[in-house]
Amino acid sequence: MKFQGRSETKRTGGRRRRTSKKRKHELGQSPTETRVGEPRLKTVDARGNSTKVRAITTDRATVATDDGTVAAEVQNVAENEANPNYVRRNIVTKGAIVETSEGRARVTSRPGQDGQINAVLVEE
Repeated sequence: MKFQGRSETKRTGGRRRRTSKKRKHELGQSPTETRVGEPRLKTVDARGNSTKVRAITTDRATVATDDGTVAAEVQNVAENEANPNYVRRNIVTKGAIVETSEGRARVTSRPGQDGQINAVLVEE
């Protein structure tokens, strides 16, 4: 788990003493690194009495073309500007270029937050 409260070090490098305990709303989550594979979803509690569906693994994408949208199968991750290591590990994030049955497409959704892959075809 991550802590998203105030840093314990000052920008000068000095230590900052705690004035209160850690609060529930300051708690973060470790990132969901969505991979290409057999579809697996996970439901997690979110703030405000709501839930989020996270895609642990998925191999389907909704690809927007000139004719409309079409369901495509994801083969692998071709490029990922967020982290070059994600290409080797087949991790899908927003902005990643994926190889689909329709061609290369850029991911526009956040699979770790939305639970699905939405993409737009990329002209080559």
